[in-house]
Amino acid sequence: MANIYALRAFFCGQWSSSARLDGKTVIITGANTGIGKETARDLAKRGARIIMACRDIEKAENALKEITEESRNQNVVIRKLDLSDTKSIKEFAEVMNREERQLNILINNAGIMMCPYSKTADGFEMQLGVNHLGHFLLTFLLLDLMKRSAPARIINVSSMAHSWGSIQLDDINSERHYHSRRAYGQSKLANILSTRALAKRLKGTGVNVYVIHPGVVRTELKRHMNIPLLVMWKIVRPFTKTVVQGAQTSIYCAVEPELDAESGGYYSNCSPASCSRAARDDVMAEKLWELSCQMLGITWE
Repeated sequence: MANIYALRAFFCGQWSSSARLDGKTVIITGANTGIGKETARDLAKRGARIIMACRDIEKAENALKEITEESRNQNVVIRKLDLSDTKSIKEFAEVMNREERQLNILINNAGIMMCPYSKTADGFEMQLGVNHLGHFLLTFLLLDLMKRSAPARIINVSSMAHSWGSIQLDDINSERHYHSRRAYGQSKLANILSTRALAKRLKGTGVNVYVIHPGVVRTELKRHMNIPLLVMWKIVRPFTKTVVQGAQTSIYCAVEPELDAESGGYYSNCSPASCSRAARDDVMAEKLWELSCQMLGITWE
């Protein structure tokens, strides 16, 4: 029976809910493609104001046209955000804090996977910089607005690939040795650990935080895979999720009323899930938190 349940969960379709988000404001990073775009489409249909935080404006404009036409929600806008550049992140947050009177849901969705070694504008290893540090800084800069908008939710998109890596505190930027798969795993593990640490700091504020594994999804993230992995991908592709299916857990964590009393958990297939032992290491979570703050030059109260 357990195996049947697992297979059913793996091949899950759309999560169904009639919950509305009228009057709510949502920011989604990487909303111009993949599960970010599908999440934006769904939440726009629920009546939310959607802010598509994207690096590629041309692609975002095409997605915006599609989303507004299908949802009939004209309250969808694009704002420029490059998570590989802290200057861009700070400029984006400044605009949000100046122009938006509330922020009810922040979905840290954008990511990069298994790319060749490169560094962000600030000298961080690219996967760590975009997937973890960029969203860490963005959340920090928007948190006061979210506290004023409470109840509010933060959703961090991680992956089952968090088990591929470990936190290398003495070589966090993979300068001594770089393995694209392990570096991706480190960044996704960092998503989970920082979610746990943030949940403790947000207790009593009315802002809850969740971290999710969307499933093995057919998105553009696979563009940096090497040939052996691409061959494997072709074999397993029939069993992977569509982007609509992959977006369901993000949507679930954004709108499910029963999660009002929960914070800090890891979710997959629209339900609580198990993560690796390393992802439950609260001592490492605090060490990573301190290092992240140091690297970004910020101090959390």
